[in-house]
Amino acid sequence: MVSFQLYCALVPVCVLSVYSIFLHVCGPVISCSSDKAMDPEYFQSHIMCWGTLGTVRPFPNFRPDEDAMEIQAALEKKDVVTLVRILTNRTNAQRQAIAETFEEITQKDLAAGVKKAVGGELELLLLELLMPSLQYEVYRLQQAMVGFGTDEETLLEILCTQSEAKLREISAMYKQLFKKDLDKELKGETSGDFSKLLLALLNKEAVASGVQRDIESLSASLNGKKGEAGLWIDILTSRDSDHLNKVLDALELQRGQTVDQALEKKFSGEIRMGLKVLVQCIQNPYVYLAKRLVNTKTPILQGIMVSHAEEDLLCIRAAYLKLTGTSLYTALQKKYKGGHLQALLAICRSED
Repeated sequence: MVSFQLYCALVPVCVLSVYSIFLHVCGPVISCSSDKAMDPEYFQSHIMCWGTLGTVRPFPNFRPDEDAMEIQAALEKKDVVTLVRILTNRTNAQRQAIAETFEEITQKDLAAGVKKAVGGELELLLLELLMPSLQYEVYRLQQAMVGFGTDEETLLEILCTQSEAKLREISAMYKQLFKKDLDKELKGETSGDFSKLLLALLNKEAVASGVQRDIESLSASLNGKKGEAGLWIDILTSRDSDHLNKVLDALELQRGQTVDQALEKKFSGEIRMGLKVLVQCIQNPYVYLAKRLVNTKTPILQGIMVSHAEEDLLCIRAAYLKLTGTSLYTALQKKYKGGHLQALLAICRSED
């Protein structure tokens, strides 16, 4: 199995209708089947059209031994096209099977081989693709806190968009890999109400409450001279999404302004950003993630694309197109080039 610690050493510091899903998945994807980064056999899978809002799906007739041998030859020749074609057309579970088989056949670590054969941004992307998915989220959190300064919004992005169960797994994995408690690390990197928000998100657990009661509580807090961050943190991190959307919709109707606008006026600093991000993720996480992709740094873009490739990248793509008027596929072509571009396009999968 691929070692996460090795990666850390190697890597530097929608709601859509069924018809919409068909259009976004089946139609556009087939239109790019000639792309050299795509594996032709990928399109033979019936899984392409149903059952997921991700862009990367289980590869049909998967043979890890054949992939491992082909990758071995590609590493020797520094054949970037083959590496990209295979690693971007397999799910994370399939990539783990390839890495394990590669090590059994060659007695070498696949990540180390990629490190020697590939360089630059493509190297980093391929190494990220090789990380087990849970460890990748841990890696992103750790990278957001390591070194000088803290990437507060990446911490928020991960904590706001993951389920309670997934966050428990991430927390346990962080402890296993770094021998440190994630909540203590977050507390040490942040302070005040913002720190309280992050910890509440990490340990969120749904608590039953009345919708009207929460509406009245939040509305009253906005009438005061200063916002009550504790009240917002408590309610927004301890109710299910359906409940919260009812509360936020009613609050906006009652006050004649968006919750985002209300928070902008009532709070300041990191807690304002934190509450605004959380509200955006409650109301529409795909729009928030699409906004994150606009004119962002490469590590953030790759982080979102790799993290969401198998779950809901189609929804993020749709939100990006509506937000910017340009497809993510086209935007990537304007910013990147070479093998790195081909890998990103393969993960994005198609034009919208």
